[in-house]
Amino acid sequence: MSVDREGLETSKESLRSVQFGANDSRLYVSDHHQKNFIDCVKSRNPAISPLEAAIRSDTISHLSDIVVRLKRPVEWDPQRELIVGDEEASRKLDRPMRKQWAI
Repeated sequence: MSVDREGLETSKESLRSVQFGANDSRLYVSDHHQKNFIDCVKSRNPAISPLEAAIRSDTISHLSDIVVRLKRPVEWDPQRELIVGDEEASRKLDRPMRKQWAI
């Protein structure tokens, strides 16, 4: 199942008509991600789009780019968030900041 602003896609048509029970877990509705984030900072409730999900998605993109550029696979350790046993690939996980962005 995939849900986004464009609508709902399912691998099986029957999934579109599933009825949830009174005790089923549900996500809450948020029409504005930035407002939801600010509201959650104030309330300490979890945001509709957790930062961890965004980080994991970005990690996949960065690792794919490294693999394509090096033309070989890499081994990723998701717990330690590093490439295992490959210094050349590991160096591509970070780069020096441009002077204007340095802290």
